Amino acid sequence: MEQPLSSLAESHYENFPVGSFLLPKEFRGPIRLVYAFARVADDIADEGSDPEEARLRRLDEWEGEFRKAAAGNSGMPFFRDLHGSIVKYAIPTSLFLDLITAFRMDASGKDYDTFEDLLFYCRHSANPVGRILLHIFNCANTETERLSDCICTALQLANFWQDLSVDIERNRVYIPREDFERFGLRAADMRNGGGNDAIRALIQFQVERTKKFFHDGKPLLRSIDKRFALELRLTYHGGLRIAEKVERLGGNILHQRPVLSQYDWALIALRSLSSR
Repeated sequence: MEQPLSSLAESHYENFPVGSFLLPKEFRGPIRLVYAFARVADDIADEGSDPEEARLRRLDEWEGEFRKAAAGNSGMPFFRDLHGSIVKYAIPTSLFLDLITAFRMDASGKDYDTFEDLLFYCRHSANPVGRILLHIFNCANTETERLSDCICTALQLANFWQDLSVDIERNRVYIPREDFERFGLRAADMRNGGGNDAIRALIQFQVERTKKFFHDGKPLLRSIDKRFALELRLTYHGGLRIAEKVERLGGNILHQRPVLSQYDWALIALRSLSSR
């Protein structure tokens, strides 16, 4: 945790800018603190070979340090800095606790029966980050939070489909059981297939649903604080581009993880600069 917070955040987010130079300098530190908090907890839940019990115990410890910080009692420099940002920007502490709830779900390797179950995960894993950023930029209200939730859910879903080939190897599939049944498939078919029509149709179904969340949240691009607008647009169009690449791969997404090329980034930049 003592490594530079900027490198901790920047080294893990290949698709989207994190507290980048596009933002006024005063906001970069607080945003990187937020991502560092989430990154450490995510690594506890996902990295290494520790058993589930050990991961959950470490997440409990991480939450305990956060709760001490929220009360102004943490002895860790990182948490003291985070507490300062929480106070300065009036960020609800519940948003950080929601993130830890999602990481506990990751540590437990939870499967999802319904799409609503998966949305519950997104409401805890991705949506809190967007809401925290809205507070940092002093533009959190009922409408901006609703739009932010749509975009953050879309980004989380796009990340799921981008990582299908990786997650399959870890026996983790985020596609809900009801969706497998809808297309006459089982989760095991994802490990054995990749070329049949049912799998292609299942992937297309997931991408179309994801793109609708992007569409529903797009008005935020026009209403957000201008100091945050370009980075938000790059994040938005980066996630949408990933969804497009997943769609193009179809069933082959089970064997190939799409990444953003220089061409993709040029296209994302063009779309971001022309977004209104």
